[in-house]
Formats: sequence, C-alpha cells, structure tokens
Amino acid sequence: MGRVSLPELTETPSPDRVELPGSRGEHFLQCALETSDRATRFYSDQVLDHLNPVMIGFVARMEMAFISTADADGECDSSLRAGPAGFLRVVDSQTLVYPEYRGNGVMASLGNIMENPHVGMLMVDFTEDLIGLHVNGRARIAPLEEFAEFVEGEAEGAGGKKVERWVVVSVQEAYIHCRKHIPRMIPVDRIRDWGTDDVKRKGGDFFEVKAGKKASVEG
Repeated sequence: MGRVSLPELTETPSPDRVELPGSRGEHFLQCALETSDRATRFYSDQVLDHLNPVMIGFVARMEMAFISTADADGECDSSLRAGPAGFLRVVDSQTLVYPEYRGNGVMASLGNIMENPHVGMLMVDFTEDLIGLHVNGRARIAPLEEFAEFVEGEAEGAGGKKVERWVVVSVQEAYIHCRKHIPRMIPVDRIRDWGTDDVKRKGGDFFEVKAGKKASVEG
C-alpha cells in the first residue's frame, strides 16, 4: 500500500463550513483517508451534546467506567473507576457525577483535571447488551458536601468504601461504542476489600516493580 500524504493542520475553516463534533485532526484524516461520508453519518446519527433517556438508564446500571485525562502539556493518563450499580450519578441530561474513593494517594486523574478540565469516559456493558457509551466533557472537583444526598447511599452500597470527594462532568459529547469487538464476560461473586490499605489485598507488588528496584540497588 502506498504512503498516504496527509494535509497540514494549518487550514483555516471557511465561514460557511458546518461545525462538526470532534477534533481538527480527525476531520483532516477523514478527508485524507476518504472516510468523511461515513464519519458525517455517524456524527449525525449517533452523537449528542447531552445524555438522552436511554443513555441515562445505561449509566445507572454501570459498575465501572474508564476515565481518560491529560495535564496542561497533554500528557495522558487513563484509569478505572468502579463501584456498585448506581455509583455513577446523572444529575441531569448534561451533568454526570462520580465519586472519588480513598485510593493510593497519587491523585493522577484529579491532578490532571486541576490543570486541564477535559475528560473522556468510556462505560462498557460486557455482560448483557455488549455495547459501550462514550461521554466527553469538562470536569471539576467538588467537595463531599456538594452532593451530600449521595453519600449515605454510597457508604451503604459500596460496603464501607469511603467517598472523599466528587468529580462533576459537564457533558459535551455522548455517543455509542459499537459492540462488534466487545467480549462477553460473566460476573462472578468475589470478596472486595473496599478501602483497605493492606498491601497484599490491594495486589501487592504484582508486576515486581518494587522487587526489581530493590534488586537493582542491591546489585
């Protein structure tokens, strides 16, 4: 296959150009790789700037979400947030809230949000409908008291998992993640040590990073 010559990202959009969701980079690539028609259909048929009732119902039954953030320089981080169904809260069609529980103290996601409010969320149903939902927006960190009505239910539903603060996401884009490559998984019962600081129960040195560093120093 021949090399594709890609346009420079310096073009100024014409005044009569229809504004589309997504980045300049994806629009340029759509033109260069001749996928504009497919992309435009997707934008038209599947992308909203809010959560519709079906999306709200989907969020309410999710037990996990993948969270993507970046700092002021664009350095990225992705993380997992999980809890019992309902831990992700939809306040209204343009506002989603999720709890920050006690963790390892690094604050990677929250630190990025302080520098750069843009956030991407991906929720996937691996067990029933095999479908995903992307939510992109702007996030802010909120104190525990701002959503005090959620705290009691969180404490009971998460088996003592302590909520320390909230992340509030103002929805800018919401769209489907297609099912064709989503694997089906079967949930199984397990004991979850929510909120523990026990190193072994948290996974210990599973990837042998600490052991490797110690061996390097001793060597």
